[in-house]
Amino acid sequence: MTYYLLSEAQVSTTMRICSLLPSTTEIVCALGLKENLVGITHECDYPQEISDVQVVTKSLIDHSGSSSQEINRHISEALHSGSGIYAIDNESLEFTNPDLILTQELCEVCAVSYSQVEESVRTLSGNQTVLSFEPSNIGGILDSIIRIGKQTNAESNAKTLVNKSHERIDAVRSKSSDSLRKPRVLGLEWLEPPFIGGHWVPEMIEIAGGSPALGEKEAPSREITWEQALASSPEIIVLMVCGFDLKRTVEEFNLLSESEFWKRYGGEIYAVDGSAYFSRPGPRIIDGIEILGEIIHPGIFQRTKEPNAWMKIN
Repeated sequence: MTYYLLSEAQVSTTMRICSLLPSTTEIVCALGLKENLVGITHECDYPQEISDVQVVTKSLIDHSGSSSQEINRHISEALHSGSGIYAIDNESLEFTNPDLILTQELCEVCAVSYSQVEESVRTLSGNQTVLSFEPSNIGGILDSIIRIGKQTNAESNAKTLVNKSHERIDAVRSKSSDSLRKPRVLGLEWLEPPFIGGHWVPEMIEIAGGSPALGEKEAPSREITWEQALASSPEIIVLMVCGFDLKRTVEEFNLLSESEFWKRYGGEIYAVDGSAYFSRPGPRIIDGIEILGEIIHPGIFQRTKEPNAWMKIN
């Protein structure tokens, strides 16, 4: 499962790019600009070829071995105290000497805040261009690709990638429309407490031939109660936990599977690699739509995704 569609030889630029988002790191590489990446975040883990790029951020909270409930508590306490969740290593950032910095203002839980970036940029010598991305739907995600392409002399590659993405989206929409059945699907972005997937997730569910049980298109993810989840009558629940791969999602579910909600719920339960295919507003969101098609309409979509992309739990 790869989106490396474009050759690095097609792009001619000496621009030095620092990406402070895993999603924009993936976009930069998908446009054939991996060699222009001089700085990334501690959470950038795809594609594998970026392992030698300078890391310029760190997490101030150690999440290793923590449950979703513990992580939620740690983050809430940090935000309430104003101590922050992430930090930029200004010395490392200065060392990368970037021309272009890619960041966001959408979610202070997901990445370094825009105010942190502004503060760090003021310490740098030279002139830097800062681009901020706040997509709330799939169209916005594809627009991000075009914006980066225009800024980096890779507009042709960006248009090619976006066109191929539209073709894949249209293919899923067309195939899913063959079924009159639109099962109610609940996408859970967090498990304890439960959060429903927002922004682009309801749109992904609709394209794949489902009906979002909760959540509105383009609205932020939000906390719900388990009673609200049950009252929404989902036929399918997809565990798309933010920042968790498939293995960790299944482990987290197993910790909670004896709770009252999961004992009462009688529908289908699936786990996915939320970090790769649902949380990051980048090229692999299209893979996420295809995964949902395979989950929601297995009689229409033949499974093509790797075993570590998704699995049925019950």
